[in-house]
Amino acid sequence: MDAPLGALVLGHGAGGGVQAPDLVAATEAAHAEGLTVVLVEQPYRVAGRRSSPRAPVLDAAWVAVVQRLRADEVAGLAVVTGGRSAGARVACRTAEETGAAGVLCLAFPLQPPGRPSPSRLPELDEVTVPVLVVQGERDPYGVPPPGRSRDVVTVGGDHGLKSDLDGVAAAVRAWLPRVVGQKSTK
Repeated sequence: MDAPLGALVLGHGAGGGVQAPDLVAATEAAHAEGLTVVLVEQPYRVAGRRSSPRAPVLDAAWVAVVQRLRADEVAGLAVVTGGRSAGARVACRTAEETGAAGVLCLAFPLQPPGRPSPSRLPELDEVTVPVLVVQGERDPYGVPPPGRSRDVVTVGGDHGLKSDLDGVAAAVRAWLPRVVGQKSTK
């Protein structure tokens, strides 16, 4: 096998694991583009807990995992971080600290449905590296707008993204090579 062009490190959503269909589709797309993929099961899930801790705890664990990977398995590679839903939020909040070349957001939970919570758009807007958001066109959490360094691709379906896994894979395949090709490693 040729040397990988980069690495994609993905985390899962709050209620699921790394076997989520959209994470599997993104993994296969990244492999097809010559990237190494690392799927990260959050420490709270590994410990057998069902509910996630607060954001600072999630973020600290994510940063530690990415730093560990950079020291060994993905050393010297451009690293794109990301995940689905809550995992995408973590990757956005930690993009600078992890030295991410880009952030892949699958089903970013923009606005909790039926709740007066503030929009999570600032988490996306604060990311300075390229971002790809792949969102279901009927996602009850909404669809974020494109931004300065943010591409948004809508696919058929809702927050699960299960209805159009080919669309998810196509979006990831089109975006990843541009990102790992334009960023140097940190």
